[in-house]
Amino acid sequence: MYAPERQQEILRLARESGRVDVLSLAEEFQVTAETVRRDLKALDRAGLLRRVHGGAIPAGRLDFEPDLAERDAVAADEKDRIAHAALGELPTAGSVIIDAGTTAARLTAAFPLEADLTVVTHALPVAARLADHPGIALHLVGGRVRHRTRAAVDAWALRGYGEINADVVFLGTNGFSLDGGLTTPDLAEAAVKRAIIAAARRVVLLADSAKFGQEHFARFGDLSHVDVLITDTGLSPDDALAIERAGTEVVRA
Repeated sequence: MYAPERQQEILRLARESGRVDVLSLAEEFQVTAETVRRDLKALDRAGLLRRVHGGAIPAGRLDFEPDLAERDAVAADEKDRIAHAALGELPTAGSVIIDAGTTAARLTAAFPLEADLTVVTHALPVAARLADHPGIALHLVGGRVRHRTRAAVDAWALRGYGEINADVVFLGTNGFSLDGGLTTPDLAEAAVKRAIIAAARRVVLLADSAKFGQEHFARFGDLSHVDVLITDTGLSPDDALAIERAGTEVVRA
């Protein structure tokens, strides 16, 4: 079992029983206690569990939002694979919107030098990575910048996205599920995400598998709004099939 699969199962067990302990998990998955502690640490950093003495409990707050640096350290390999798979969704020419988020930032870092695109973003890390790219016509949407995500929100950002039509949007999310839809902890972030979905003809969701089944405070869409979900192999084939049957193509990188 790969780490993302094990972490997904640990999360399920924690939600069912209300608590998990290190030694029982080590026995359950036939791994060392140190491996389990690393899993719990990763899930804690992602805001999915809270570590307590000897184990962990489910995260109770729907509005909990880890810092950008903490989120970037979680599922790093999976996010790199997702970002490189997303390169295949770049148009040969045209315009794209890139959402805020650690996976989206990894996508921009992997942009080929020969890319010739118009890029619109409200995310400062994304803009910083593309500012010197020779083939990118970069448009930065302004607004109030949130500290946790380094992304512009509120009226200026909404007005900016209301004035464009892009070919593709690369969208991020804190949680996604068939029933709960697409969710994020902050209402202002959710409003901008709704605006960028409406501003593009094709929606590509970049989300690692640990976010599947997660529901946060602010809902900004449904999976039916997504044309392609690019995730990692931690998403089970059965869950991927259920998503595809609902109308969204799934790529497990």
